[in-house]
Amino acid sequence: MTDAIDVHSHYVPFGWPDLGPNAPWLRIESERDAMIMLGDAEFRRVGAECWDASVRLADMDLDGVQVQVVSPTPVFFSYSAEADQAGRIATIMNDRAVEICATSDRLVPFCQVPLQDPDAACRELERCLAAGHAGVEIGNHLGDRDLDDAGIVTFLQHAASLGAPVFVHPWDLPGGPRLERWMAQWLAGMPAETHLSILAMILGGVFDAVGADLRICFAHGGGSFAFWIGRMDNAWHKRHDVVGTSEHPPSHYLGRFYVDSVVFDERALRLLVDTVGAGFVVVGSDYPYPLGERPAGGLVRAAAFLDDATRTRLLRDNARKFLGLADAAS
Repeated sequence: MTDAIDVHSHYVPFGWPDLGPNAPWLRIESERDAMIMLGDAEFRRVGAECWDASVRLADMDLDGVQVQVVSPTPVFFSYSAEADQAGRIATIMNDRAVEICATSDRLVPFCQVPLQDPDAACRELERCLAAGHAGVEIGNHLGDRDLDDAGIVTFLQHAASLGAPVFVHPWDLPGGPRLERWMAQWLAGMPAETHLSILAMILGGVFDAVGADLRICFAHGGGSFAFWIGRMDNAWHKRHDVVGTSEHPPSHYLGRFYVDSVVFDERALRLLVDTVGAGFVVVGSDYPYPLGERPAGGLVRAAAFLDDATRTRLLRDNARKFLGLADAAS
């Protein structure tokens, strides 16, 4: 069984200092069980797999995962806080991530940054890369500012110049009565958010501005993007007067970004591979959360349409390229 590289997992530390007003805190209920709290409201129950490297490594062994990228849980991004507070939270969480991953070189930490302050975000990325982080996870928007916002583009350009891979995860999903039943925020809102962010990267001219050095990956299969590539191209050609500022139609930018494989259905995975390319799909599990894939990489391993060479690319080789490992396959 080919050992996989899982680029999409999350951690939560087992406790942290007071992060300030309106920041998350942890209600610890036992050594193996806790609740992330937002004020008086329960946000998410978490277990030892979030902070105990030995539990995580045992699950990786069961799943055939050799290396796992360990990224922040998006609720800690704190993009709506003041930049100083968000920077302090990032520093605390990033240092905890290094501690969690320090026990094994199979665990690769990605940091978070105070993205609302591009200069501070760039400084924190530099600090974290020096401290042992391999890349950065960012949210897919800052309030009404998407990934084509000038400040975010500045940060992405800096990440590219440093050779730091960027993992984009949706967060702060839209709400309202139509999305607050059936987990519709996750079933409809999350795919739409990710689609919108890739669209902003393209139509907002970010890929044109940043250049080919940026290595960027979008969670959850890129949302609904792959299904609608034809619609987007059609709109770009027929209403280019109002559809974006990109130099080329959306399909031109396929091959400029990665997506993970957390789509749960072989038909969706086939569309993803056919659309974004067999060299740009990487295994992601969303471990350890309940809507993730277990065993990690199970869909890729089982997909009948993949030949052995392509399966190995998806399980391991593409992730090595995304992570910038020196011996990545060509």
